[in-house]
Amino acid sequence: MPVKNIVENAGGHMQKAVEHVQQQLSKVRTGRASTSLLENVKVDYYGSPTPISQVGGISTPDARSILIQPWDRTTLGSIEKAILASNLGITPQNDGQVIRISVPPLTEERRKEIVKQCKKFAEDAKLAVRNTRRDANEELKVAEKKEHFSEDDRKRGEDEIQKLTDKYVKDIDQVLAAKEEEVMED
Repeated sequence: MPVKNIVENAGGHMQKAVEHVQQQLSKVRTGRASTSLLENVKVDYYGSPTPISQVGGISTPDARSILIQPWDRTTLGSIEKAILASNLGITPQNDGQVIRISVPPLTEERRKEIVKQCKKFAEDAKLAVRNTRRDANEELKVAEKKEHFSEDDRKRGEDEIQKLTDKYVKDIDQVLAAKEEEVMED
């Protein structure tokens, strides 16, 4: 039945929007050290941009520091340059063996800016969910005419899509609330 397929497809797209916002929010800097902070940093490794995780081991020995232990010590300078160029607001310290990064505590003003940024990510995800709802409802209307199924089936499909929309918007709100709490705590 095409209604079921349209609803399942819409649910899949909405789930991807939630996963995307979770991924974006995991990269947002909080006052705590996290290896995900360096996920998008690319190191010039013998002429090719390489993710930092592929040139060394990254760990968090405590809540305020990140330790990068390169597999090849000749890359220490490149790793340091890449971190400085990434505009993360953190300064690496190179001791010739490893690179240490101290994650400074955030100011209240900076925390509020970060929460604002997180809310924007969440709003974009909600917009994606609503756009998926609109597209699915359009598909239902087109399918109703082509497949000649009843108006009741279309309305049931629209109701199911609305329930999915409500569920995924609520999920996005929960993800945002958890991140907001994480950013605002010391």
